[in-house]
Amino acid sequence: MHVLRCRAMAVKASSRLSPAAPTESGLDLSNCFSVATWNVNSLRMRWDRLCAWLSDKRPDVLCLQEIKMQDADFPTLELHGLGYHAVAHGQKTYNGVAILSRVEHGSPEAVKCGMQDGDPDAESRLIVATIPALGVRVASVYVPNGQVVGADKYEYKLRWLARFRSYLDRECNPTQSLVLCGDYNIAPADSDVHDPDVWRDTVICHPSARDALGRILDFGLIDTLRRCQPDGKIFTYWDYRGLSFPKNLGIRIDHILATSVLADRCQKVEVDRQARKGEKPSDHAPVQAWFLRETPSFQTITK
Repeated sequence: MHVLRCRAMAVKASSRLSPAAPTESGLDLSNCFSVATWNVNSLRMRWDRLCAWLSDKRPDVLCLQEIKMQDADFPTLELHGLGYHAVAHGQKTYNGVAILSRVEHGSPEAVKCGMQDGDPDAESRLIVATIPALGVRVASVYVPNGQVVGADKYEYKLRWLARFRSYLDRECNPTQSLVLCGDYNIAPADSDVHDPDVWRDTVICHPSARDALGRILDFGLIDTLRRCQPDGKIFTYWDYRGLSFPKNLGIRIDHILATSVLADRCQKVEVDRQARKGEKPSDHAPVQAWFLRETPSFQTITK
């Protein structure tokens, strides 16, 4: 990863500035911390874009999906040079998730990879960690796509979601500050796709997939974007084909889900469409949420 290190140093100084506190329409975010999620669709391919985005947006926490590299190749030192601690759960060529947090918040603690249920699943799709100074437990989640309804991969998707709900019941507490960020490969409602008739029976919108996501939400989670922006067509993914992005033929499958104790402090959620533009973008845009700071309790960060 020597090439990544050389490029990272070019933005090192600017990335060590204090976290951004955007203010718009009278909304003061100076007393907030931000958590973002981004399916980068190959960290190697998107490295320069990631460096620039971190320097510009300076999230306190960033969850990545589809890093598509093994742990040994993950650029931990390069990211530290940019001002971020990082933990990853990767694999060769496919999948892979990571959590980045600003160094001033301390090293991520109580890091867990996978479902912790004894199932020998070879796919790296879940990593969870506590960010001590923020008093929040964070998960980076990459739900299987499913390919086609009725296929083995779709059944795997539904089983994975059921296992994830069991994981939440076993490992997490809905009364504590928990945020689950990632690519869920499910659009929760028809308002989350550009054309419901086109997507209705697909793996993204099928009732069985939406029901499975609903059971995740029933743990005690809130879709923060819809909490802040209940109406309107807002998308996070646009296919590379068919001029989908210029035509805004998108879907919303990247979500920041939070327990109510945290969601109640959510001030703003935005999709950064600019990051989907330009040369060699990911087909996903980053999603970033701002939460009012609160002095963390011991219980908030221990489980």
